[in-house]
Amino acid sequence: MTAGSKEDPPSRTVAAAVNEIEGFLLLHAEREAAHREAREFTDRMPWLSTAEREEISRHYVEQRGQLTELMLRTVVNRAHSLRHEYESRYRLLRARLLKTGVVVVCAALLWTAGLTTWFAWPIGD
Repeated sequence: MTAGSKEDPPSRTVAAAVNEIEGFLLLHAEREAAHREAREFTDRMPWLSTAEREEISRHYVEQRGQLTELMLRTVVNRAHSLRHEYESRYRLLRARLLKTGVVVVCAALLWTAGLTTWFAWPIGD
């Protein structure tokens, strides 16, 4: 399913939109921080010309953006990996619980049937 298709529940579409907006705001904040750090860095070198400051700032922001993208991809990949691991573990635990429940119900039925048979058995005939 794609975001916004007729099959998507409204809550999923809204959640996708909120995630997209949040991602945009985080990216914007990261870029602003990179620009601020680049200015602070070049301000410590008063001998640089304006063109040199701009060039160093551009390189800094570009490298910082690449590093941020790499870190975000690593985090996303790890999140997907953890989700897969947890979903697999959940399915396994759910199957075990179901099997245990079936065994307990069967044992209870057999025990009840045994008691019923024992109490229904004619004594002294």
